Amino acid sequence: MNEHIRFHDFPVPGIDPMSATTVRSFPRHTHDQYGIGVVDAGGHSSWSGRGQVEAGPGSLISVNPGEVHDGRPIAQRPRSWRILYVDPALMGAVCADVLDGAQAHFTFAAPVFADERVRSLFDATFAHAAAPAAPAEGADAAMAGETALLTLVARLLAHSTAGRVNDAGPTACVRRARDRIDADPAAPVTLRELADEVGLSRYQLLRGFARELGLTPHAYIVQRRIALARRLIRGRRALAEVALLAGFCDQSHLTRRFVRQFGVTPRRYASRAT
Repeated sequence: MNEHIRFHDFPVPGIDPMSATTVRSFPRHTHDQYGIGVVDAGGHSSWSGRGQVEAGPGSLISVNPGEVHDGRPIAQRPRSWRILYVDPALMGAVCADVLDGAQAHFTFAAPVFADERVRSLFDATFAHAAAPAAPAEGADAAMAGETALLTLVARLLAHSTAGRVNDAGPTACVRRARDRIDADPAAPVTLRELADEVGLSRYQLLRGFARELGLTPHAYIVQRRIALARRLIRGRRALAEVALLAGFCDQSHLTRRFVRQFGVTPRRYASRAT
């Protein structure tokens, strides 16, 4: 099997396309972006806060920002998929356009679903990543990419809980701890400091994070640092600088964590190597 995990450019800022063929399993992790993708071959299984996922060829898969999930091949056989990661700010702006200015919090309702129209619109949108335009065609390419994205999101609203409030959110103390981490994920903090700050014992904080997020506080901090590193890499910062700014002790530590989560090194991600 020729394994590949590849990130692509896209003519619209805020979209990170990826294609993969691999037998690799991914541990529990989060993304700071929305993800909408399609399984092209093989079978994919994962756990998420919205339920167990069993996806085969043609299945659409989704993930919400901050949602804990993992991923593995079914029967240890390779699977192929493509996915568009969309920054929350861009998703909010697109939803506002589609809804004529109305504000709505977009949330994918199901981690796996079927919709032939969405599949067709996804393919049309992803095509702008698979065949990037020449620099001279940049403005036209961006408009075409925006058009495809708007049309896709308009259809995706039927598979979202946009406008509805989820009452099953984290407890107040866990939310405060999570907000504290999100505000500065690179800042060093001990479990005791974090627990004291939100008025819990260390064990209560551990149990609360496990119940609400499926991760320990330390694992969540690592996830937020990886997300920060990814944004810094997209901003063309030097990898050694990225590692320090994101709270990793050195570049090799960043590389180990990055490969474990994404299957590619930070250097390959930065170069969009094929």
